[in-house]
Amino acid sequence: MADDQVFGMGDDPLAEPTWPPLTDDEIARAVATTWGGSALAAIEWRGARPLSSTVGVRSDGGERFVVKRMPLRLRDEVALSEEHRFMAHLRERGVPVPEVLVAVGDRVTGRPGRGSGASTDRGRSSGGVGEFVYEVHRAGIGEDRYRADFSWSPYRDREDAASAGAMLGRLHTAAAGFDTPARPSRPLLASMHGDVVRAFERAIAKRPSVDRFLSGRDWRAEVPEFQADFSGIAPQWTHGDWHATNVLWDDHEVTSVIDFGLADRTTAVFDLATAIERTTIDWVSLRDGGPAHVRTDQIAALIEGYRSARPLSAAEQNLLPDLLPLVHIGYELSEIDYFLTIAHDPRNAEIAYRDWLLGHLHWYGTAEGRELRDTIRDLVH
Repeated sequence: MADDQVFGMGDDPLAEPTWPPLTDDEIARAVATTWGGSALAAIEWRGARPLSSTVGVRSDGGERFVVKRMPLRLRDEVALSEEHRFMAHLRERGVPVPEVLVAVGDRVTGRPGRGSGASTDRGRSSGGVGEFVYEVHRAGIGEDRYRADFSWSPYRDREDAASAGAMLGRLHTAAAGFDTPARPSRPLLASMHGDVVRAFERAIAKRPSVDRFLSGRDWRAEVPEFQADFSGIAPQWTHGDWHATNVLWDDHEVTSVIDFGLADRTTAVFDLATAIERTTIDWVSLRDGGPAHVRTDQIAALIEGYRSARPLSAAEQNLLPDLLPLVHIGYELSEIDYFLTIAHDPRNAEIAYRDWLLGHLHWYGTAEGRELRDTIRDLVH
């Protein structure tokens, strides 16, 4: 993969990036503004995720950082502080989450620690008006061996799936006591829903771009009906985007947890369902008319690993299979909003709606989709 390409949304696996690549000057200023220290020595890698610009860098002093740049209209300091406070809560309770600080725009003011959520007194945040916001993470411990994989790729093997499940259960246990309210409606956020039609209605009410996008479509006739009952399920903050590319590894052990951009107040079982949906069904193959390649072996390992760290209640066991068709809806509707209002890319908004929103929903109504939910029901009982 060339450094100037990212993963594509449509038929092409690779595409030109929406956002320009990070420059050496941007990277050096972002690191100096947040963590200080010596000059930039090398860019070690550039990320291929399409929704931000990300690089791994090494300083002259040997320290490694991950610099992530996003448009301010996508995430400002307030929005990032929501994620970073949760990360700090988990880190204080033993979950291996790298420290992170934030810089905004291109003028340094030297105010200490504002909005960072990191457990350090070295950070400074820049002020002023700029087009982008920069997250500067200390590099996590472990190998980023899934970095070149598409986000919906399966784990390498059952052992990786089990380890990922165990760390997710550990994260959910550590999240207890973080009682911050749910995040306000923003682009590129997952959200929890128990009914397909109500999820659409909520997005239409909260996101004017989605309202306009759907106004000329008979979407009620296009979406199948799925429902889930959240009775007896306690809300809590969760990761929101659990898959192999968002953790680091030492052999089969998860050693760091990264990318909390979709973290929010949902439920633990919703997060577990998301983890299953992200990695064990070949959505790209299905989009192209091929088989689903459902990895039931990895689903079993993921659930087994999870339960080794956090048992599932009876209500969660009953809910998990019913959640599978619903976990992707909120994110995909917010992604449509992102493409229309921030990336200004109506073609990708159409792809998100047709292939990844309707495509996921319709597959769960097939015999194979129903069989998967029955399999999960058997696994958890």
